[in-house]
Amino acid sequence: MRIQISLCLLLLCYCSSFFGLHSILVSGRCLDSQKLLLLALKNDLKFDSSLSTKLVGWNQSVDCCDWGGVTCDKAGHVIGLDLSNEFIAGGFNGSSSLFRLGFLKSLNLAYNSFNSAQLPSGFGKLTQVRYLNLSNANFEGQVPGDFSLMKKLVTLDLSSSPYYSLVLENPGLKMLIQSLTEVRELLLDNIKIITDGYHWSSVISSFLPNLQVLSLKGCGLSGPLDSSLATLKNLSFILLDENTFSSEIPESFANFQNLTVLSLRACNLSGSLPKKIFQIPTLKTIDLSSNVILKGPLPVFPENGSLENLVLSYTEVGGTLPDSIGSLPLLSRIELRGCKFTGPIPVSMQNLTRLVYLDLSSNLLTGSIPSFQSSKNLVSVNFYQNNLTGGIPSFHWEGLNSLQFLDLGYNSLIGNFPESLLTLQSLEYIYLSNNRLSGQISKDIDVSSYQLRDLDLSSNKFVGPIPGFIFKLPAISTLTLSKNNFNGIVDLDMFGKSTKLYALDLSYNDLTVRVNASKSSFSSLSELNTLKLASCKMQELPYLKNQTRLMMLDLSDNELSGEIPNWIWEVGNGYLRFLNLSHNKFSSLQKPYTFPFLLDVLDLHSNYLEGDIPIPPRRVYHLDYSNNNFRSSIPVNFGNVLTSTLFFSISNNKLVGVIPQSIRNATSLRILDLSHNTLTGPIPVIGNLKDLQSLDLSVNKLNGSIPEELASLRSLSFLNVSYNHLSGKIPQGSQFQTFTELSFKGNKELCGPPLKKSCNKKRI
Repeated sequence: MRIQISLCLLLLCYCSSFFGLHSILVSGRCLDSQKLLLLALKNDLKFDSSLSTKLVGWNQSVDCCDWGGVTCDKAGHVIGLDLSNEFIAGGFNGSSSLFRLGFLKSLNLAYNSFNSAQLPSGFGKLTQVRYLNLSNANFEGQVPGDFSLMKKLVTLDLSSSPYYSLVLENPGLKMLIQSLTEVRELLLDNIKIITDGYHWSSVISSFLPNLQVLSLKGCGLSGPLDSSLATLKNLSFILLDENTFSSEIPESFANFQNLTVLSLRACNLSGSLPKKIFQIPTLKTIDLSSNVILKGPLPVFPENGSLENLVLSYTEVGGTLPDSIGSLPLLSRIELRGCKFTGPIPVSMQNLTRLVYLDLSSNLLTGSIPSFQSSKNLVSVNFYQNNLTGGIPSFHWEGLNSLQFLDLGYNSLIGNFPESLLTLQSLEYIYLSNNRLSGQISKDIDVSSYQLRDLDLSSNKFVGPIPGFIFKLPAISTLTLSKNNFNGIVDLDMFGKSTKLYALDLSYNDLTVRVNASKSSFSSLSELNTLKLASCKMQELPYLKNQTRLMMLDLSDNELSGEIPNWIWEVGNGYLRFLNLSHNKFSSLQKPYTFPFLLDVLDLHSNYLEGDIPIPPRRVYHLDYSNNNFRSSIPVNFGNVLTSTLFFSISNNKLVGVIPQSIRNATSLRILDLSHNTLTGPIPVIGNLKDLQSLDLSVNKLNGSIPEELASLRSLSFLNVSYNHLSGKIPQGSQFQTFTELSFKGNKELCGPPLKKSCNKKRI
């Protein structure tokens, strides 16, 4: 979860407390005139009465000052109206009675759905309003000019979601704010602001001298970032994410002595990280993430600084992590994913007692993992894809009872599984894949109240049987144990109680998986989407008929034999996307059969399949029939069903006949392998296979000449036509000179480079 939620909550608290606008006490009776206006408003609005919590309770029998969302002054005038989150879907226009509530000081219509309606004119009549919030209400179109008449506004929030487009063009930003000199909070996120270059910043600094909160995320603003903003000495929140400034961060930004939040995420910033900004004593949050060319090391942090959120992911910021990071007592969130950090994780980080979220993944960090035992509030730790070494001491994780997410995958960690993790009932995700962990996991624990959803121990060196607690995890969704040395016998029915199981991978261990060919408790797992049981010594197909959601099935490298049953194509209610039955002993496909129309990958290679070549569905991307006993010819229209196929191999069979001309219609092909068959006839014209990278037609009985067009296929880098009966001159296109592999040998009648045969007239 990104930092935006916490920022929004911080802003909400800041705005709602501003001048005490929402703390006015209700007293006296509501004036009849005010009640009639509110009832007229209710009658006009379209809202879901089953979901509304405020409007549904507005009725004549109750004083309107006691209605939900209504605030009155002592004289009975309505001065505050909060209809946020009321599931309002329309019925709001320029003639609305809302605009006759002339004493309103606070109006909130946020988080409704006005279904792309235009913002109506009329707000200019509400001249007493100081707080106006229309954010995320699904309005569209030009912002009306009469907003500029609301001269007492202190807070203006017109922020939109990215899917609805409010526009400030005519009138533009200057016309909107030039009279709103009292505004201290301006939030216009995702409004399309049409302005020339960086002049938006000088407009804001010229007309809003008291501004404290500026949020213009995703407004289409361009740069460079201008130092004129630095004249706004009271600025506390600056949120300008997802604009295109294409500049450095001005050094003058370090002069904001009250700056609390600086967020410039995904703004195409360049240059070096502004070190002086980190010295601002009030700074709590800095987010410069997703500025992929922003460089520089982290600065030395001030001792006992106020920083709470440090977010620099997906930048070029790197170097070693400074020890001073451990001197920030309030630091709760560190996001440095996908940067260029090297060296060890500072031991001083053990001092961060308030740390909640830590992400140092996809860096070049080395050394061992320090203990975080003092960080009792830790929820998420991510060290994925670094160069960390050493063990994972079990005591490092003791007492972290709030920990939910742990990813140490893709490092070089050694030693045993840290069994203290199995005492943390809060843990939902454990990823330890692609390390060098070893030993046996034997802890026998009661897991009936555990929350563990994902457990990935793949690509390690664990031994022994699969520990019994794994079969009892009540919330387990994804279990990946592949590529270890687990041994013993596993009956698939042992997973029958894992009713939330979504993905199971036991491939490439020393396991013997037994299945019940008839109906079993495993077959009733209604959530199963992915099943991978490659190299599990299986001799029978598991009963999968009832797996209505199964989309990925890998049963390769087993001892399965006989017919491939036709019910397998109905798995997942016909929505099967991936099927790998390679490296088994199947002899044929049971008829009749119909391939699933969404099948992306079909791999049947290295079996004993005979009979007609199966015609795949039109959208298959990867098709492998190689190393079988198909003896027929390739169907004439076979190429017409390969229009989406990227990889097709039917090598090492006993195919006869010619390569059909329809192969030229397989225009998406990257790899085509028809080698080691007995195909005859010429190489067909395939000049329109512009994306073809590898073509292997070797060890056949093809005759005729090599088409000149092969030398002009710009993507082709591998060509093997060796050991055929080809004749004539090898095409001399310069493209052949760039090939990584090129073979013409074994064709006695071919001549010319690179065979170094001279081409006399008789041969030509």
